[in-house]
Amino acid sequence: MDAQSRGRAENIDPADQWVLNPDTGDYELRLAPSAPQSPMPGPRRSRSSGADAARGRTAAPGRTPERPGRETPSRGTPDREVPPPRRRRGTPEEPPPGRRGRRPVKKKSKTKKVLLWTGGTMAFVVLATGAGGYLYLKHLNDNITSVSDDGASTGGFSKDKAINILIIGTDKRTGEGNGSYGDKDSAGHADTTILLHVSKDRSNATALSIPRDLIVDIPDCPTQQEDGTEKIIPGTTGARFNESLGQNDRTPSCTMRTVTELTGITPDNFMVADFNAVKTLSTAVGGVDVCLAKDIDDPKSHLNLTKGTHTIEGEEALAFVRTRYSVGSGGDLSRIGLQQQFLSALMRKLKSNDTLTSPTKLVKLAEAGTEALTVDSQLDSINKLKDLGLELGKLNVKNLTFTTVPVKDNPAEKVKATVVLEESKAPQVFEAIRNDVSFTEVKQQKKKEKDAVAARLKGEKAPASEVRVQVLNGGAPSGSAQRMINWLQVEEGVTKSENAGNADEELKKTTLEYAPDQAAQARRLADILGLSGSAMKPGESVTNAQGLPAMTLILGEDFKGAGVSLTPPDKAPDDIEKSTADKVECAQ
Repeated sequence: MDAQSRGRAENIDPADQWVLNPDTGDYELRLAPSAPQSPMPGPRRSRSSGADAARGRTAAPGRTPERPGRETPSRGTPDREVPPPRRRRGTPEEPPPGRRGRRPVKKKSKTKKVLLWTGGTMAFVVLATGAGGYLYLKHLNDNITSVSDDGASTGGFSKDKAINILIIGTDKRTGEGNGSYGDKDSAGHADTTILLHVSKDRSNATALSIPRDLIVDIPDCPTQQEDGTEKIIPGTTGARFNESLGQNDRTPSCTMRTVTELTGITPDNFMVADFNAVKTLSTAVGGVDVCLAKDIDDPKSHLNLTKGTHTIEGEEALAFVRTRYSVGSGGDLSRIGLQQQFLSALMRKLKSNDTLTSPTKLVKLAEAGTEALTVDSQLDSINKLKDLGLELGKLNVKNLTFTTVPVKDNPAEKVKATVVLEESKAPQVFEAIRNDVSFTEVKQQKKKEKDAVAARLKGEKAPASEVRVQVLNGGAPSGSAQRMINWLQVEEGVTKSENAGNADEELKKTTLEYAPDQAAQARRLADILGLSGSAMKPGESVTNAQGLPAMTLILGEDFKGAGVSLTPPDKAPDDIEKSTADKVECAQ
């Protein structure tokens, strides 16, 4: 091989070597036998195997395999096979002599293309099949960087529950070409943060942006050190949200704890990305389409685009999500709007056939995603990312809502630099997400099932004096069961109630279990407490201290105090700004 051809072989894009095998319907990594191995791990093929081995044929000892279209080598020429003419991909193979041709059967593709996306910065995993799959997955595993969740998560997402992923974009300047962005001395603060909630039935999702300048309380953060020991980083009150990462050596698990403190939602996992993630992922999909309502020339972010629609990637994509002085009010909230528009566009591109049917793009996405993101210790392998991708891939982009924590200017400041919660709106948003309420109009329950739940509240209600119930604490603050008993007996006349201590397990939501003949009692107690039909669990009774049958009330994490209604919201707030990922909106 001459130097010129050898140079070409060494510069082969690994993604271009994934070829569709028409016999299996799978993409396989095909390396040219005469070329050196690509840096990406792939299958080793011996000289004796060739295409016959790939088709399952083995040459007899001492014989050269015969194939239609092959010439017998003449005397004096090297003893090697002459390859047949190349057939265009998708063209039916010519049948061997003596056999009648038949119309090729159109097969359904078995290609396993797994797409993992997550709210703010997206991660992508393609599960390679066929020859070389194991080595390629090992290669992707080696790309992944993980850090401890320090016990701040739920322990990882579950396939049968709602999913909450915290996506953190930092302002840390790492990687080639990023010297002109961000604070050169930054330890990597939580510059862009999105809590992605995916509903239990996977019918909808909400991406909640948390402003970096929001004033919050940062709790104490137990943090695992490099030597395996644990250090507790002291918390602080009245701090900017972005200081929950980087400041005082805080890690992503501390941002996770801060989000839990703020919203009442404990994330299952987190993902962290710096500037490179936006550049590499937008380039891997071939650019994303964004729209501007006016010309923008921002020397600070380096964004220079005219009014209208543009396809952006790489440095230009990073400039787009970082610009703020040229849009809206020129603050961080205006930039959040740009980021949400960019992510919506990225989502549409990821779900398009142009991406999902391109092995080249999928491989590039797998490389970019695993190299650009840092994940928590519960999400540190390709298999885990693949499983998450399968769950997230069930979502339709029209039911992905982008919104922002409702905030207002900090009234304590003369020069407005930070924001505080809008107390009349923010708690409603948090509660809707905690209760898995969709921010778009989707049917989360089958009508039949919904009607059956509602029917539990309909019918005769027993007098409060006849209600017998045992109260247990299953996740509420300490002492809640006794406070509930006192309130029921003194304020509501439920005198046959008693404290049964702590439940065997903690529950997110308060539940009331009752036997069929206790339905009238259950309806009375549900009316007193403001329980929904979904919180009522037909089952069995228990025996109280007097040896009589009683119902069981378990106070969950949603318990806010005796006398506070336990009815969860059934719809999201109407008076908040939001957008869905399927719509193109032009930045003002």
